[in-house]
This record gives sequence, C-alpha cells and structure tokens, in this order.
Amino acid sequence: MTELAAAIAVVGAALAAAYGNQAVIVKTIESMTRQPELSNELRSTMFIGVALIEAMPIFAVLIALILVFVK
Repeated sequence: MTELAAAIAVVGAALAAAYGNQAVIVKTIESMTRQPELSNELRSTMFIGVALIEAMPIFAVLIALILVFVK
C-alpha cells in the first residue's frame, strides 16, 4: 500500500507541475506579445517561476522514496 501511495503522490505532483508550468509559460508568452520591450525581464521571471514549480515534484519524489524505503 505504501508503494501505491508513493506512486499516486509522484503522479499527482507531476501533473500539477505540468499544469502550473503550462499556465506560467502561456501567460508569459501572452505578456511578451503585448509588450515586446519587456521580453527579457519576462523571460527571466518565467524561468524563476518554472524552477520553483519544478521543485514541487522533486520534493514529492523525495517524500515518496522516504515512504517506500524507510520503514
């Protein structure tokens, strides 16, 4: 049962991160088309946001590994 819970946690975190990254990138591209002069600033802010969003699945994998291997 622990392995199933760990797998569900990792899948949920991956799906949530994919949705979050999609939302951030879509809004950034939309903003770049509206204000092209801010493209560099928007791009760097987007990369920071994507990195923070990607931290969530990494933590989920770590917690899943702890759940599976530490008993």
